[in-house]
Amino acid sequence: MAVNNLTFEQAAGILNALRKQATGEAPIAMANEADFVSVATTTLSQGVDPIMNAISQLVGRTIFSVRPYRAKFGGVEVDSQRWGYITRKLSIADKDFTDDSGFDLTEGQSVDMYKVNKPNVLQVNFYGQNIFSKYYTTFRDQLNSAFTGSAQFGEFISMVVQNTMDMIEQTREVVRRMTVANFIAGKISANNGIIHALTEYNTATGSNLDATTVYAKENFDDFSKWLYARIATLSSVMTERSQLFQIQITGKEISRHTPVQDQRIYLYAPFMAQMDARVLADTFNYDFLRYADVEAVNYWQSILTPDSINVTPVYLQPNGTLTTGAAVSQDKIIGVIFDRDALGVTIMNEETSTTPYNSAGRYWNTYYSFIQRYWNDFTEKGAVILLD
Repeated sequence: MAVNNLTFEQAAGILNALRKQATGEAPIAMANEADFVSVATTTLSQGVDPIMNAISQLVGRTIFSVRPYRAKFGGVEVDSQRWGYITRKLSIADKDFTDDSGFDLTEGQSVDMYKVNKPNVLQVNFYGQNIFSKYYTTFRDQLNSAFTGSAQFGEFISMVVQNTMDMIEQTREVVRRMTVANFIAGKISANNGIIHALTEYNTATGSNLDATTVYAKENFDDFSKWLYARIATLSSVMTERSQLFQIQITGKEISRHTPVQDQRIYLYAPFMAQMDARVLADTFNYDFLRYADVEAVNYWQSILTPDSINVTPVYLQPNGTLTTGAAVSQDKIIGVIFDRDALGVTIMNEETSTTPYNSAGRYWNTYYSFIQRYWNDFTEKGAVILLD
């Protein structure tokens, strides 16, 4: 038992037994991996520092395990806001053209050139802010017994700081995921901009595939090529000025268009990997998306059920009021395409501050605080692609 503890034992016998099994000199036998493999453990075999009770006092070498994390869904975060609580967004609804009265004149009558024709303005408002903070304690000299010198102590502090930043970064990612998930669920609840890929494919080709048989060798190639063309067409149609793929407010119908460079396209990574691996690579040369913000999504809400969401959405109704819909439990989500103004996360009043030094306890605290606002605008274009 020379590993997973602090004793020294001869390992020749273990190594010889394993070698003989590997080479066929001896039949295979049960190997106790605890005798051979060093496994990370939270159990400490020496005394610990008196403050945190988690770091051993006597160490020969210290590995500082830290790796910076970068939040996904980067295209969802928008510029910061400092002043004002309510954000408003103004849009202009189209109005009909009028006849040219210069070609319809009547003797003895004048033409009124001062008739009022007011712009039909739609104002939507965004409310609410969510406050977050994170802090950690820095000890001046209570941890001296745990490290060999100031350089190693500095590395430990750097690890603590990086862990804090990683947690903040992942929190931002989680918020972005839920912002996208609410948009998807709201679109499904409103039945607006939902692409039922398998249904459309079966109708177009006379097939009868479902979410299982589509993966069969004889089916997947043709469906993948069709889906490639469908996504390309969907992206192209969004560049047209129309009222498709958006909630219309009664009496203030807005026509919008989304250039490719203003599109945010998130595609379910496992499905796209199947397409890339099983179909010729040149089929999926996404040139039509080269100017868009495209990101592969490993999971929409939970890493345990990656192609699914389970959300009770809040979304905008045609009468201009918000409603909380029934819970949407939806799987087989292939992707979502939306205008950059359709949803986002705004970070406000972000700051880092350090408390004064606590002379009695010989430590200080560092606080990270920020306000997040995550929003959806269903009057902007957006479409959800489902494998059903």
